[in-house]
Amino acid sequence: MGEYKQFLQLTHTLLTYLETLSNRFVKAKETGEKGDFYEEVKPFADEVKEINDKWQMEAEKWIKTDKPKNIHMQQIDSTYEHVEILSVQAFFPDTSRSRFNSSIVSARYVLNNIIYLLTKEEGES
Repeated sequence: MGEYKQFLQLTHTLLTYLETLSNRFVKAKETGEKGDFYEEVKPFADEVKEINDKWQMEAEKWIKTDKPKNIHMQQIDSTYEHVEILSVQAFFPDTSRSRFNSSIVSARYVLNNIIYLLTKEEGES
């Protein structure tokens, strides 16, 4: 499991980002105010992208090596895209609430499933 320590940390970080994005989206909906693109949106989206890119590479290695039964590369790619899009959409009140929430739920499901599988493997070794 030690070989996947960074992957596990990145997965936890993405979950934390999703929580932050969810809260930011609620604020945007409540106030009706957009985030300032250069002061708030772009710096945060860039930070998320850096972690998301590393996460996707680590996930690909994990899938190729461990071949988990319940997680496939398509889910990784989909989660990667959700996180990338959400990191911008969270700052805009005109974003569709149902689409935003659906993407959050989908990404959380995959990330939590990965954490479960990685920590389960650790307990078995």
